[in-house]
Amino acid sequence: MTALILNTHPGIAAIPADTWDSLGDDNPFTTHRFLLALEESGSVGGGTGWQPLHVTLEADGQVVAAAPLYAKAHSQGEYIFDHAWAEAYHRAGGRYYPKLQAAVPFTPATGARLLTRDPALRQPLLAGMTRLAERVGASGVHVTFCTEDEAQAGAETGLLPRVTQQFHWLNRGYGSFDDFLGALSSRKRKDLRKERARAQGFGGIIRHLTGDDLKPHHWDAFWVFYQDTGSRKWGRPYLTRAFFDHVHETMRDDILLVLAERDGRPVAGALNFLGPDAIYGRYWGCVEDHPFLHFELCYHQAIDVAIERGLSRVEAGAQGEHKLARGYEPVATHSLHWVADEGFGRALADYLDRERDAMGAEIEALAEFTPFRKEV
Repeated sequence: MTALILNTHPGIAAIPADTWDSLGDDNPFTTHRFLLALEESGSVGGGTGWQPLHVTLEADGQVVAAAPLYAKAHSQGEYIFDHAWAEAYHRAGGRYYPKLQAAVPFTPATGARLLTRDPALRQPLLAGMTRLAERVGASGVHVTFCTEDEAQAGAETGLLPRVTQQFHWLNRGYGSFDDFLGALSSRKRKDLRKERARAQGFGGIIRHLTGDDLKPHHWDAFWVFYQDTGSRKWGRPYLTRAFFDHVHETMRDDILLVLAERDGRPVAGALNFLGPDAIYGRYWGCVEDHPFLHFELCYHQAIDVAIERGLSRVEAGAQGEHKLARGYEPVATHSLHWVADEGFGRALADYLDRERDAMGAEIEALAEFTPFRKEV
């Protein structure tokens, strides 16, 4: 049997881009260029609490699996939160940080975290990460927003699976937004038509910008939006201004910026990333308040583009039961967790069993409120 060797890398630049990207599924957030933009812009790295420690598995001198991995000094920017676990760990006399996090920083988008062309390598990659945690004195390993198949592989390896929830819009073969509205109850159709009319009547125009249509001055405007939203939601924005310059240079074909302009001036915007089969809504902001404009730019315009491009879904970020009223549906999201302390691990397993049952019941209950229920 060929020996597998786990290597660690203090930055994504240490791994050739073509090697890394050959293992992934073209999800924009796990591409080499996205992770490199985070690092070179200073959004992660020294002083941020997200220290890159990416791992690769080698066989016969070839990289056959990899994972974006970070040594974390806090639990911020993760969206599948473990603050309560950290507090309990500390109360029990343990040191929860550092921990190892296989994730995309600040990005609650689902996708592969265990990058490989051979699913059989997921388990040795996870086992390698747990051994690494023991070697460096980390409290555990956490793999967040992974795929369901990865969660299954992790559970078989001994990691603890966790189920959380998001709201996604699912394309059921619609040819237009009106086709989508036709699947809704008449009340929901009426409500959404009124909402869109109010939003689009804000006194300006809505533009879709991608590729070479994106210009540096668009990022100047969006940075103002992002700072306003970030300061209100997180206290300070996670991303630096330089990050947007980096993705403009290397990822503008993967980006859709939905921009609202009034009198030639940008007043609101929603930043999306484009995947092979999905649109991922990431950030929104504004300098003027207009009724329903947030929902129009972040949700309805993304649906328009998904239908136009034949994409299967829109992932519009974490949280938000208000998305139910706009045609989004509750879906399960997955993560994996391992802690070095066996006693805490047993308690955590019991907690996650109860949480998983409750989450399943919540998703089922929320499904009753999806707008696809026709009136009788």
